[in-house]
Amino acid sequence: MTIAGIPPAPLPADQALQRLRDGNYRFVQNVRSLDTAIGQSARALLAVRQNPFAAILSCSDSRVPSEIVFDQGLGDLFVIRVAGNVVAPSLVGSVEFAAATFGTRLVVVMGHTRCGAIKATLDFIQHRVGAPSENIHDIVDRCRPAVESVVSATGPDVEQERLVHEAVRANVRQSCAHLRHGSRLLERLIQEEGLLVVGADYSLDTGKVDFFDGLPS
Repeated sequence: MTIAGIPPAPLPADQALQRLRDGNYRFVQNVRSLDTAIGQSARALLAVRQNPFAAILSCSDSRVPSEIVFDQGLGDLFVIRVAGNVVAPSLVGSVEFAAATFGTRLVVVMGHTRCGAIKATLDFIQHRVGAPSENIHDIVDRCRPAVESVVSATGPDVEQERLVHEAVRANVRQSCAHLRHGSRLLERLIQEEGLLVVGADYSLDTGKVDFFDGLPS
């Protein structure tokens, strides 16, 4: 909502994070907030201006829709989706756009269990199974540094499910670090205006989002 055409002040990152936590709790409990903005009236209010309180860089997996996972409505989240939640220049630019244009002060990089992009990367590293196209291989290449570090650290006898889980988290950490240190604009907003970049993973089994990287002390 706005008053006399003045957009509301950006929601501080810690409050935005709590709002996501609360929304995910409702999702896990299979309830929805009555205040969630949906339907015709919400569309009318948002037709001219949006004010997303968080930006979510997540995997394109059809089972991980951010608005549903966090029980949010139209205009609440600026969602950027790409297989493997990898970071490339255009994706950094999308995050920058949300932060600079809308004043969004929370950025979440969210992976998920059983991620196909991570499995494809592991198949390439461990068995030299190639991707079916150059563009898919580009995604694998962007995941490789993080996944290779996990493969090297865990050794050959680790259970595959645990290996995928650790690789998903390492890939999220890598994407978070890229956003924090690969953009002068985001670096400035982190240092001067309280922008927060945090990492999370989503459980396909439970519906729970676990925030594990870059949390405020």
